[in-house]
Amino acid sequence: MTSLPLPRQPFQPDVPDNGSASADVTPVFALKELVARLHREQKKVQDLLSSLGFALRSFNNLNQFLELIPLVASRVTDADGGALILFKPNGQVRLQQLHCQDGQECHDIRQALENLTRQISRDDSNLAASSLPPSALDYQVTPYLGSDVHLFGTAILVKNTERGRLYVFSRDPDYTWTPTRQKLVRLVADQTAVAIENDELTIELRKKERLDRELEIGAEIQLRLLPRQCPTIQGIELAACCETANRVGGDYYDFIPTTHDFALSKNQGGKPNGRWSIVIGDVMGKGVPAGLIMTMTRGMLRAEVLNGHSPSRILQHLNRVMYADLENSHRFVTLFYSEYDPETRILSYSNAAHNPPLLWQASTRTIQRLDTLGMLIGLDPDTQYQEAQIKLEPGDTLIYYTDGFTDASNQVGDRFDEENLTAALEWACQHYQKPQAILEHLFERVGHFIGPNTQNTDDMTLIVMQIKGNEENSKTGSEEEFGG
Repeated sequence: MTSLPLPRQPFQPDVPDNGSASADVTPVFALKELVARLHREQKKVQDLLSSLGFALRSFNNLNQFLELIPLVASRVTDADGGALILFKPNGQVRLQQLHCQDGQECHDIRQALENLTRQISRDDSNLAASSLPPSALDYQVTPYLGSDVHLFGTAILVKNTERGRLYVFSRDPDYTWTPTRQKLVRLVADQTAVAIENDELTIELRKKERLDRELEIGAEIQLRLLPRQCPTIQGIELAACCETANRVGGDYYDFIPTTHDFALSKNQGGKPNGRWSIVIGDVMGKGVPAGLIMTMTRGMLRAEVLNGHSPSRILQHLNRVMYADLENSHRFVTLFYSEYDPETRILSYSNAAHNPPLLWQASTRTIQRLDTLGMLIGLDPDTQYQEAQIKLEPGDTLIYYTDGFTDASNQVGDRFDEENLTAALEWACQHYQKPQAILEHLFERVGHFIGPNTQNTDDMTLIVMQIKGNEENSKTGSEEEFGG
């Protein structure tokens, strides 16, 4: 605490006490003394405000900075003391800091202001202190300090919202609130508002940094859950890619061995010649919620596949299990589930309202859609799913995709749609021999359609599956047999 300035006396020039002072004081001398005094006061104010600005730049702790506010405000205005009252987000009013002379008088002022803030906080009609009319709080403070106190209060505004009041008071009967003094108090209040806003921005930045880190971890986990590479399956060649619009996406694709023994033998280096599930899905929505549901879908589906049921029965069981979890989330999952048998080249499939895969048949050089009736996963627990089969021939190419492809929009709002995707697939199958080249061509076509400066707002996932010819199968089998 700093002691109060000495009681103010009428200005008396400093002159030698030789008994003839009045004779030696001239108007010019008195004017010089007055100018010198004004310069000293101005320098004092400048130094105090400069120190406050330095504290604003240097302090990392908001409370440390707020401790200076009533002190500086009272010093720059030659007042007896100052008080800082803040309005908390929960509506409570709090005496944050008080500066006045040590002693019983200061104790009485503190107790009076604390009683006032407690009373306002208890009053339900005044809980939202920031909604009070300007200076309404001032009329309540004045009676607590006494009628002999000269009080001036100003608002602390953060983004045009009053977050508190800064008060400066004096008991000097000759003290007046000149425009200069009022301007200085408002200047200190503005510095206080800047400090509060900076502190809140720092807190928000730290929260954002933590959230960004959590999103990075979520994206990394999700990336690890997707297949790291396409499996080697007898008679077919695969290529797949998933591009998320955000760091965490809601698209899902997977390659799942259909039996536990086969999965075990695969992990131990056995030949991948059993039936495989090839699945693609899309969670309605984006970001972390969609990513969490995608992860849940993956785990439940992988467990269901090992039961050995047909594709339609697998979707039916998955829908019933996930319905309870998805019902309250207001999110649903589209899913296309298929099983490929390398021995017969038969693809069995069932669709839960997902975009139907497109099949390029090499023999007829035509494209057909693979689709069955079925509703979204999580929409109705009693949904029945249909099932179909098709025998694939050497040279056939099948693409599984999510609606990020067909819903991709260019700068004028036109969608890429299924017609353009079909045309792009037809051209690619006629000019490329490998699934990876077809996949890259389709992504390139979509990217060219939406434009170089436009980012797709939805996840895009694509699987390309191509049936090998008999000569390629024989070559692959020989390589496996002799360790090629």
